[in-house]
Amino acid sequence: MKVTVLVGGVGGARFLLGLKAALGLPAVGPGETEHEITAVVNVGDDIWLHGLRICPDLDTCMYTLGGGIDTERGWGHAGETWAVRDELAAYGAEPDWFGLGDKDTATHLVRSRMLRAGYPLSDVTAALCHRWQPGVTLLPATDDRVETHVVVDDPANGDKARKAIHFQEWWIRHKGELPAHRFASIGADEAHILPAARDAITGADAVLLAPSNPVVSIGALLEVPGVRDALRATSAKVVGLSPIVGGRPLRGMADKCLTAIGLETSAEAVGRHFGARSQTSPARPGLLDGWLVHTGDTADVPGVEVRSVPLLMTDTDATAQMAREALELAGV
Repeated sequence: MKVTVLVGGVGGARFLLGLKAALGLPAVGPGETEHEITAVVNVGDDIWLHGLRICPDLDTCMYTLGGGIDTERGWGHAGETWAVRDELAAYGAEPDWFGLGDKDTATHLVRSRMLRAGYPLSDVTAALCHRWQPGVTLLPATDDRVETHVVVDDPANGDKARKAIHFQEWWIRHKGELPAHRFASIGADEAHILPAARDAITGADAVLLAPSNPVVSIGALLEVPGVRDALRATSAKVVGLSPIVGGRPLRGMADKCLTAIGLETSAEAVGRHFGARSQTSPARPGLLDGWLVHTGDTADVPGVEVRSVPLLMTDTDATAQMAREALELAGV
């Protein structure tokens, strides 16, 4: 079986642990299996800081599946130290709102050096994964630079003035508290889907949308030209798992992101936002064949088969059962 999953960071990484277990692989690390799992990972969170290229979602998936994640935070290295961060603060080096751990910095140094040497991000990711052995193929959605920015108020330049800031600054520095008017994928107009990512989607037996942020993770993936087309073209069923449970996000600030684009925070609203593949509107063609919502939630998504199952990723076993439900709905 070939399974391709579109993922963001923490939620996507944890879902991949369960998917591996559901297919008979060790949740952490490599293992022998007849199945292939490919994760197409969001790059919209990527950012240059202190001369280093940081890819939060790729790294979170890599560390989580490779056994190096800080399980309490859900991101970054386990056993991290912060000497570099503290020394940067002593110099007064900006930005000071993004903490770089010492071990994590090593990853960014290797990535940045390879990128400057001319290697594409997909090759760099493969090289980094050789050290971590995540047991799945991690692919950036594109080798091109695409970054999510947030349009917010800019009162310093007038009552109605607005400005765009990088998503990371909005998310980490401002904790999502600055009212967001919209999200913009900078660079998407010139970007192209990674050919290996396109092939993984169109050649899959099942395509899953992980319970990641529907706006800045899955939504940012869909902004990469070619991703939506690949989802429409695949012969596999496309099944999504709702990141909204009981009207609240499973993790993070997806509710603030949904509000910014004019959607209510509900499993139904997100499912309708993605839409059905039978929906052929050229303005916004749909993506889903199936949609899983949490037990007790309901969703009417025209043209999409909706099932209600437990969607709390409390441990690997619970997440593995979520993955099995998604694969069953996908007909594999």
